[in-house]
Amino acid sequence: MWQLLKFITMIISPASYRLLLLLLMTLLSGVLHGRAVKVASIPIELAGSYIIINTTINNSTPLRLMFDTGVRNTIITELRAADSVDLKPGILKSIQGLGSGRMVSSYVSENNIIQYGKFTLTGKTVYLLEEDILGLSHHIGLNVNGIAGIDLIRDYITEIDYTRKRMNLYRHEHFQIPKRYIYKPLIVENSKLYISLTLLDDSAHIRNIKMLLDTGAMLNAWFQTVRSDAAEIPERRVYARIGEGFSGELRGYMARIPQLCFDKYCFHKPVVVFPDSATIAGIISRSDRDGTIGNELLSRFNLIVDIRNKALYLKPNHKFNDRFSYNVAGIEVIQSDGILPVYEIATIWKDSPAEKAGLQTGDVLIEIKGFKTFTLKLSEIRGFFQQISGQPLHVVVNRNQELMDFHVDMRDLLNNP
Repeated sequence: MWQLLKFITMIISPASYRLLLLLLMTLLSGVLHGRAVKVASIPIELAGSYIIINTTINNSTPLRLMFDTGVRNTIITELRAADSVDLKPGILKSIQGLGSGRMVSSYVSENNIIQYGKFTLTGKTVYLLEEDILGLSHHIGLNVNGIAGIDLIRDYITEIDYTRKRMNLYRHEHFQIPKRYIYKPLIVENSKLYISLTLLDDSAHIRNIKMLLDTGAMLNAWFQTVRSDAAEIPERRVYARIGEGFSGELRGYMARIPQLCFDKYCFHKPVVVFPDSATIAGIISRSDRDGTIGNELLSRFNLIVDIRNKALYLKPNHKFNDRFSYNVAGIEVIQSDGILPVYEIATIWKDSPAEKAGLQTGDVLIEIKGFKTFTLKLSEIRGFFQQISGQPLHVVVNRNQELMDFHVDMRDLLNNP
């Protein structure tokens, strides 16, 4: 070892030598004293409950990706004029996800290099969709180019720290779980992650359920409605547009269930979704899962994921006891590009308070509760529509160049009267 260092001093500058020696001593100290080696610490940005990370692919221009444990590989959904990515040669392929629409064509490229800061992954598969069917940028309120899948964390122990907004990757050797984390066995099937939870449903039945972990789903949870063992849908419910899958629109009922437990950590009356059976029939028929846990619920914990040893560790964070909210108004908003943000109503749920108030798809939001919308973020706009109140919400919109006032009933539709 010392002969090697002596040789190195002959070919590099003294300053570089001191830096190299310090690095070697740090690494050796970690191994000799049994400390885990952190291979990367990736900053994350939270847009709502979406996890956004910065990356490059094959030395591309900087890209933004949403981290999604429900997806295997990296998927590019949108490239703008300033974006440039040189993918390795590949093939065209059709893919299908959760949704009621058509198959989606994608260019599939192998053996790409993906970098997250100084952390590099090689030999990675990247999908490039032929058309932007998800509209992530419009729905998230940031320029987002696609999705980072689970192959980012497959070979490492990964800490997702929602409090400090970091994703830390560790080697398995000498890693010790920090205090106050609980252990849950992780079921790994076809690069998908599942855990077992306990559900108290509306008919007072307690059951163990198998749920997919999906950090890319901006909801608390959804439950299958296809099989005979499906949980009962509560009587007080709202028919809603749940979101967008790779193959189309997702719709179903939104309701509160009595209780959902991660062992000793229980959530009381969380707002969950029961999708239309036609929407999920194809997915459920190929799986024994009971549904999905989304990032609205997962982000109430700090997580440690160990895929190799099939273990998940959880610790409640500052969001654990936050009130469960939902889209009371029944308004879905997208953000358009411009010097200042422009917020347009993309969807009005059928029979929702917004529809009854007279709001329409295509209305441009000008003012909400006295706030000019160009001063607000998309997440703040959505927050207004989730605030339960006995007082109507005052909304001003531009409809065909005419300013119009509306008052939306914001009383809770899901609680018992």
